[in-house]
Amino acid sequence: MALILGIDNGLTVTKAVIFDQSGRVLATARRRVAQSMPHPRHVERDMADLWRQTAAAIAEALAACNRHASDIAAVAATAHGDGLYLLDRSGAPLGPGILSLDSRAGALADRWQTDGTAGRALARTGQMPHASAPSAILGWLRDHDPARFAAIGHVLACKDWLTFCLTGRIGTDLTEASTAFTDVATQGHAPDIPAIFGLAGLPLPDIALPDQVVGHVTDAAAALTGLALGTPVVAGLHDVTASALGSGGYDAGTVAIVAGTYSINETVTRSPRSDPRWFCRNGIRLGEWNAMSISPASATNYDWFLDTLCATDRAAAEAGGGAFAARIIPEIEAAMARPSTAIFHPYLFGAPQGPQASAAFFGLRGWQDRGTLLRAVIEGIAFNHRQHVDALRDGFAPTRARLTGGLSRAPIVAQLFADVLDMPVTTSAMDEAAAWGAALCAGAGVGIFAAPTQGPEPSATRTWYPDPDRSAALATRFGVYTDLSAAMAPLWPRIDALQERP
Repeated sequence: MALILGIDNGLTVTKAVIFDQSGRVLATARRRVAQSMPHPRHVERDMADLWRQTAAAIAEALAACNRHASDIAAVAATAHGDGLYLLDRSGAPLGPGILSLDSRAGALADRWQTDGTAGRALARTGQMPHASAPSAILGWLRDHDPARFAAIGHVLACKDWLTFCLTGRIGTDLTEASTAFTDVATQGHAPDIPAIFGLAGLPLPDIALPDQVVGHVTDAAAALTGLALGTPVVAGLHDVTASALGSGGYDAGTVAIVAGTYSINETVTRSPRSDPRWFCRNGIRLGEWNAMSISPASATNYDWFLDTLCATDRAAAEAGGGAFAARIIPEIEAAMARPSTAIFHPYLFGAPQGPQASAAFFGLRGWQDRGTLLRAVIEGIAFNHRQHVDALRDGFAPTRARLTGGLSRAPIVAQLFADVLDMPVTTSAMDEAAAWGAALCAGAGVGIFAAPTQGPEPSATRTWYPDPDRSAALATRFGVYTDLSAAMAPLWPRIDALQERP
């Protein structure tokens, strides 16, 4: 039986996952990729190191799989969207890759909101530019690093860089192309669009379909990864779309939710519909669009709390051979069983309101404990997702949700999402949803599947149904949460300005 390799590169970890044709995971290997933050709001990574770590993960997965490299029928990558990975005219990395957590271009994106640029972009591209959009980062480089801007030969996304390293081919795919510069109606590049942002003449990559074979593993890539020379490589896709596809949530009428670093909420539509509350981006086929309402405000807030405020207890639990989650979940369950005034805005790394929003606890009392704070954190995460899902319900009326991401494995969290959204929520048994989404495209590209959407769908672990009483109580808390956001909005710029003072 032929095997498929899906590469999934996130903001901190790059993974190589080998699947059989049924979607069963045969081997997984991970490597951390270091981030660099040389200045406030700058979040970068070394592009050469990203490739080295990815190649090492591929080699490890192949060794663990205990199958011959020639059994890999095809490879495809997915990776974090937005951000920027530049090459010079010789095809060499032009400085570090810029991650989607980067917000250096926030002030420019804000200016575009008021000078008419954002409105023109929405009409032509189906989305408003934001701090980590390629358009905004390129505008920032033009204004603040003109020498680097002038040296640009190719503008790529993260997974396009990995595809280039595997094949030597420079290009992108339909989903990734639509992060900034495609016409929302035709789904292709249009020469007038870069000029909206003052970027006329920008060299944009060729566009392939996500399941199109775009190259083959080169001698150099084979030597580093252990892959067989000439293995087909498929264009791949943006990780938001890959997660929906791989979790079984890529469908009209369904909102696919990923509770990860980003709050990702998306639904498929057969006609383009633009709104400032979501990105109307290309789907995996022409004539299909993916409406995405997202912000960098999800489970990473929970991870931050555990890493920053629970590190000693976590280390003690792990030293004793126990799982820290086994201790912390009962605390959260106990906190959910009693009244609480605590509300948390999960805006540590950004928010739907923009990069100046900041995280905060409200309503704290001296008699409240760690469990109360953790309850507020995961409620705040769910509330942020609801804000996005409500926007998609206004535009597309999805009636069900498919939830994936690390937090979704906890039953208490899955039930909370169902109650907060007042919607049935199904969790997926596929732990490597984004990698499987890439693998589905790879398999379709070489004829294993008729189409990316016609491969094996991951089985559901369970469907969670909202409890009417809990949904009503949480709706009241959500109202307080949103009113607090509105009240804080005038103060966020003043708070943000404090970092400029000693």
